[in-house]
Amino acid sequence: MSQRFPLRLNLRWLIAASGALALAFAALPLGWHIDTGRASAAAVCDPAAKPAPLNFTLKDINNKDVRLSDFKGKVILLDFWATWCGPCKVEIPGFITLQNKYAARGLQVIGVSVDDKLEQLKPYVAQMKMNYIVLQGLGHDDVQDAFGPMWGLPTTVVIGRNGTICRKHIGMPSDKDAFEREIASLL
Repeated sequence: MSQRFPLRLNLRWLIAASGALALAFAALPLGWHIDTGRASAAAVCDPAAKPAPLNFTLKDINNKDVRLSDFKGKVILLDFWATWCGPCKVEIPGFITLQNKYAARGLQVIGVSVDDKLEQLKPYVAQMKMNYIVLQGLGHDDVQDAFGPMWGLPTTVVIGRNGTICRKHIGMPSDKDAFEREIASLL
């Protein structure tokens, strides 16, 4: 009897590990990709890509309504983040640089804070010197669901001028220049 117990226990661990591995592989196509050089617009944005759900209105940090649909015609880098998220904080300076560098050519970076109250959000935006639109996403799970699934933060969606979702990044890209190559190819 004592020999059967370790076998049963090992089988349970094997099943659990297999399930975890399957889940990890299932998550890979959701936005992780390998970029091997300068991207063309066709390589970044599939012509058959699905339209981005831009029919949402959220409040900015000054409590003014901002309609996502107002940015159609621009390349949009839509970043879902939170003040407590370490990788989100690491990405913000790069988004500031991209907004400075490409705004005149038609880029709009938009940050959607998913679970921060305005009292936390406003000083954080000032401290980080965020030069792009920051929206209050707390209580707007419908927006996250529309762009989801959100397997983690940050989740960043690159939207082409025609309003289609070109890329979705879950977590920080391992290549720090990935966003810039994608955006530059779409401008």
